[in-house]
Amino acid sequence: MALGLIEVFGYTTAIVVADAAAKAGNVRIVNIDNNKPAAGDAAEVPLVMIVKMQGDVADVQTAVAAGVAQAEKRGLYITSHIIAREEPSTQVLASLSKAGKDRLKVLQKNS
Repeated sequence: MALGLIEVFGYTTAIVVADAAAKAGNVRIVNIDNNKPAAGDAAEVPLVMIVKMQGDVADVQTAVAAGVAQAEKRGLYITSHIIAREEPSTQVLASLSKAGKDRLKVLQKNS
């Protein structure tokens, strides 16, 4: 199992990237999350989104490449990374979103 992460500007871009990734490789889109930059309240700062996916290493590599290509085509790509054989707690973190901060605190308490 591998975890793929693609960071892009904009919600629409994240949806397009997730769609392209899911069509290109046999992956499951785990989450689409936002990452508010330090100056995120300023109107001129675009929304930063992270598309998270899981699957076999080769499928995640294929999916990430397809997603990155879509983001680059729009000039809205930031970065990407693949974690092969992610640790179980990393799998849990990947499924959390910014809205899930409280769930993370609960998970940490119960560990």
